[in-house]
Amino acid sequence: MINLDGKLVEKKNAQISVHNRGFAYGDSVFETIRVINGKIMFWEDHYFRLMASMRIMRMEIPASFSPEFLEQEIKDLIEANDLLNSPARIRFAVYRIQGGYYTPATREIGYVINAEALENAFYILNEEDYEIELFKDHYVTSGLLSTIKSNNRAVNVLGSIYASENSYDNCLLLNEKKSVVEALNGNLFVVKGKTIKTPPLSDGVLNGIIRKQLINILKKTEELEVEEASVSPFELQKADELFITNIAVGIQPVSKYRKKEFTNEVARQLIGKLNTQARLG
Repeated sequence: MINLDGKLVEKKNAQISVHNRGFAYGDSVFETIRVINGKIMFWEDHYFRLMASMRIMRMEIPASFSPEFLEQEIKDLIEANDLLNSPARIRFAVYRIQGGYYTPATREIGYVINAEALENAFYILNEEDYEIELFKDHYVTSGLLSTIKSNNRAVNVLGSIYASENSYDNCLLLNEKKSVVEALNGNLFVVKGKTIKTPPLSDGVLNGIIRKQLINILKKTEELEVEEASVSPFELQKADELFITNIAVGIQPVSKYRKKEFTNEVARQLIGKLNTQARLG
């Protein structure tokens, strides 16, 4: 089942127009959400990021879009797909209603929510080999638009093809200033000694949910110091550890970048704290 504009419909009957603005112009934003046994992880963060993304895109937010209403929409879909007692991944997409060309005919929106089962209830650290490289063919533009989850993901798609063609597990993206911004599918953390650095939002970094949670966790961890600052490619090979974060996997350690191999001690330490925070949040 899929939620299409508030109605539960069979997947085979869930259709949108070829003139849908999300398809035609990338005029759409979305959230990837993790639900465990009917509980939405970090729901407040997801809700406020979605509202902020819609405002940035100048979409008209319906009066009905309260946290309680959208939460119930997700839970009803989970139940309809028999996922109430298991882990699930939700994609909540909002698009501007069709009409107009570059200039929309309206700022009103439609939405679609779909759900799929996940294998693990909580985050498990993947300690298998995970090699990354820089993707330098195209750049992320620093600024507010790059911080939201929109359908305009051409750089991520091309970077993913590059990674696949060259047998890398992931790639890191650069902005126009040649600073390292993030991975293809998540935020980057760089560990050097007791300091953990992650690029700032002003560099064009996605405003990641797990990124925010880890920054808060690290601020409360006395033996570690967190810093939001630009990262140069040169720093990567000098680091003790690199890891990538997103809502689907939690924390993904990097084992190799070029000739440098990394440990995953800090990632292993943080995954437990992240799971604890997920239970609370």
